[in-house]
Amino acid sequence: MFDKILIANRGEIACRVIKTARRMGIKTVAVYSEADANARHVRLADEAVLIGPAAARESYLVIDKIIAAAKATGAQAIHPGYGFLSENEDFCHACEREGIVFIGPPVAAIRAMGSKSEAKKLMEAAGVPLTPGYHGDDQEPAYLHQQADAIGYPVLIKAAAGGGGKGMRLVERSEDFIDLLASCKREAISSFGDDHVLVEKYITKPRHIEIQVFGDTHGNVVYLFERDCSVQRRHQKVLEEAPAPGMTLERRAAMGKAAVDAAKVVGYVGAGTVEFIANQDGSFYFMEMNTRLQVEHPVTEMITGLDLVEWQLRVASGEKLPLAQEQLQIRGHALEARIYAEDPAKGFLPSTGRLVHLAPPAESLHVRVDTGVEEGDEISPHYDPMIAKLIVWDINRDRALARMLQALADYRVVGVANNIEFLSRLTACPAFSGADLDTGLIEREKTYLFPAEEGVPDEVLQIAALAELLREAVLADKRAQRTADARSPWHARDGWRMNATARRTLLFRHGETDRTVEVAYLPGAYRLTIDGRSVEARGELNPRGLLRVELDGTRMDATVIAAAGRRHVFAKGRAWQLAAVDPLHHGGEGGGAEGGLLAPMPGKVIALVAAEGAKVEKGAPLLILEAMKMEHTITAPSAGTVKAFRFGVGDQVGDGAELVEFEAAAA
Repeated sequence: MFDKILIANRGEIACRVIKTARRMGIKTVAVYSEADANARHVRLADEAVLIGPAAARESYLVIDKIIAAAKATGAQAIHPGYGFLSENEDFCHACEREGIVFIGPPVAAIRAMGSKSEAKKLMEAAGVPLTPGYHGDDQEPAYLHQQADAIGYPVLIKAAAGGGGKGMRLVERSEDFIDLLASCKREAISSFGDDHVLVEKYITKPRHIEIQVFGDTHGNVVYLFERDCSVQRRHQKVLEEAPAPGMTLERRAAMGKAAVDAAKVVGYVGAGTVEFIANQDGSFYFMEMNTRLQVEHPVTEMITGLDLVEWQLRVASGEKLPLAQEQLQIRGHALEARIYAEDPAKGFLPSTGRLVHLAPPAESLHVRVDTGVEEGDEISPHYDPMIAKLIVWDINRDRALARMLQALADYRVVGVANNIEFLSRLTACPAFSGADLDTGLIEREKTYLFPAEEGVPDEVLQIAALAELLREAVLADKRAQRTADARSPWHARDGWRMNATARRTLLFRHGETDRTVEVAYLPGAYRLTIDGRSVEARGELNPRGLLRVELDGTRMDATVIAAAGRRHVFAKGRAWQLAAVDPLHHGGEGGGAEGGLLAPMPGKVIALVAAEGAKVEKGAPLLILEAMKMEHTITAPSAGTVKAFRFGVGDQVGDGAELVEFEAAAA
């Protein structure tokens, strides 16, 4: 077994590998960019080496720097994690050349599966079922268009070197093919350095089911059952589970055999995943093989009781697989939700900023949190905005769903927009809870998943007001303790008045709506009145914002975090963001540059779609911004004229930068 390994990755997966290595007594070396100097994976590792600037292409993707770090620290092996260089055959070959063990498959297997089109040819020869499509080398747009027309719409354009949902476009009409092909190729070049694509028939209501395979250097290959990853948006997985709902023993055996056959045909070693598109009738087709550990591997670990990273390390060091196929068993059901810094209400735009408050649910036999960040850390614009993976387990699917809902309700994030409430709705959605699964679930359940914004319940306003009053009292007491007469009644914030009851008004804003809470001070409590309805409130608030609330004798727990003029209220499984408004303050109206279109996040301009001076209709694409490795199209807010672009192709822009000078047409 190795004495020391280097982890050529960052964030959650680097921390995950460190955890297992430490348990096995293996020392770890982290690599980091300038942006990650204070990152959690750097803090956890035994050693850490700076490898370059924030941009991944100048740090995490530079093979020579990572090899040099491994040699300088005496690391015997490199774990690539997922993403970055994990499926890069040049990196694997460089490790081999330098006598460093690559904790993954051999170069030949990566090469064979690295191209989707070449992988399809191999699978066809091995008898693995394939989706109808074109996987050839002729990349002329007109020829690809012709092939798509012959296959029949809808079709899916996929980058041959793609992964993670990037470099994929769904084409539903022949007339849209050329534009979507160009967009797909741009994203493929940006993400993978290769714009080769394949075109496949898009299966209606498909399920995405993948099989975890493992091979060793002694010729043994097993499958560790399946994961259902059907719940996706933009071809990126959102919720994963194991085992797949409705999976029969016969179908599992058939898919497992196909996956093992796929692994054997390329001489596979280590952890890999064979992904299939499955029809509702039970038929299935090979989609691709990921020659690495998957993001969603924890659900497999939870139902098998195994540590797949430990298996990786043992196999890479030359050991045989710890268990044979007949020794592997499924126990219970597991779900994984990806907690992201993104705003579902704004098309899942990534969010950046400091994690002002971060309180995940307590870990236990039933709940696991894999994360690469801690409170106070930054979610930067340079990398994937994942906050954590939340994994739950129980003896069956219904109980696992209940565990997930409770764990999401207990998750507290302040400082960045996040998808926790969306995940709660998704978990509770009748289609998902009833296992009516396919990759279009989020789109077809939009009404349920994206409800109209509701007003703030009175109870939430009462909780916010109580927290505000208790916080004022605590601060007043702290200030008093710093004075010479700490016991003076003049320091108290208890509302005492001679022969009268102290009254005041608190004002909170939610969206465009202001709500007032009338406060009357009582002995040891407050009377809170909203729209003529009153409750008697008392409670205790701790420094972490945990609030024990009593409203008219009914007790509950909540959390209220004050940050940058806002009050983040977490109660009864939901979160509300309120602005605390000073009713005596009358500031000027804010706003962006009138007539301008602003960048929704930091990014790079990669295409100007409209021309300066052009008259366009509402919704017409104006420019394309690349951010967080994804393309975002900036569209016209109304009919009007493009007066000028503020940036050119290749320019970096900041969050909120004015991108386009736009003149709306006269009404």
